[in-house]
Amino acid sequence: MKKYGVNELRKMYLDFFASKGHLVMKSFSLVPHNDNSLLLINAGMAPLKPYFTGQEIPPRTRVATCQKCIRTGDIENVGKTARHGTFFEMLGNWSLGDYFKKEAISWSFEFLTKVLNIPVNRLAVTVFAGNDVVPFDEETYNLWRSLGIPDERIARTSDDNFWIAGETGPCGPDSEMFYWRSDDEIPKVFDPEDKRWVEIWNDVFMQYEKKADGTVIELPKKNVDTGMGVERTTAILEGVNDNYASSIWRDVIEKIEEISGKSYKDDYLSMRIIADHIRTSVFILGDDAGVVPSNTDRGYILRRLIRRMIRHARKLNIDLNSDFEVTLAELIINKYSKYYEELSKNKERIIDELTKEKVK
Repeated sequence: MKKYGVNELRKMYLDFFASKGHLVMKSFSLVPHNDNSLLLINAGMAPLKPYFTGQEIPPRTRVATCQKCIRTGDIENVGKTARHGTFFEMLGNWSLGDYFKKEAISWSFEFLTKVLNIPVNRLAVTVFAGNDVVPFDEETYNLWRSLGIPDERIARTSDDNFWIAGETGPCGPDSEMFYWRSDDEIPKVFDPEDKRWVEIWNDVFMQYEKKADGTVIELPKKNVDTGMGVERTTAILEGVNDNYASSIWRDVIEKIEEISGKSYKDDYLSMRIIADHIRTSVFILGDDAGVVPSNTDRGYILRRLIRRMIRHARKLNIDLNSDFEVTLAELIINKYSKYYEELSKNKERIIDELTKEKVK
């Protein structure tokens, strides 16, 4: 497989879905619009919820985005594993009452195998097995078989393959695509619990509505919500098992090594935390919503990230009187501002708030 940098992968994905009739939209703000259920956007589909619910009319029934997202629910795991992070880019394509399973699945497969050239023998999928209310997703199963995925590489699961935002509302089965990220011999039968299989793509088929009494009815207009994580896919394409060893992080980690005088293997935990938290802080501060450190809500999340970064900088014996945070922030701004123009536009605020928070 060829290796692609983050900017190249992002462009390839969006260009591919533009060729399939999708309107490519810029990332929405990290701060939800008219949605009090979230402090920060945590998934590619989150800003599009008004289109799915019918509150707003979409600009087109086929849409593709690269959405900036933040998840801090498992912040304590950042650094401890090779995959956890607080900020990530989610590539997604959506059908808003337009195409459905056949197109979504075939395009997912085409992009992975024809554009990214991932070998088919390293792919496996899951499909919804059905439950007492919703039947087995036979259509999705048959579509994967028609594309050349053998039966032993299709796992039928129930708990992990049905999506709903809450207790009621739009819902439906989903199908996840997995990649074999190991030099070990690939097992003939796919086991999604085997950690050597890594999920890289998810297609959600919102075809039902769940009522308060537990009944499920067919939606008159069916929607598709898909997602592929940039960080995880980049690591897979580059053949590394540590997301922080990919090209997305390499320059940041190398700069932390230079500043601290230590190597990644000396204290990878602190280096991962510093790298992750400074990038997330830059994106929150660079967002046009104007979030700054505080003791409540989004501002508290930001403050916690910056202070946790500083604590681990101290562990690496980095001189806190230096402008290490400015050096790292500028590196990230320069890398991402070509696509996220708000970072360069708000650079002064980013640097100012990071510096002020460090000296408090």
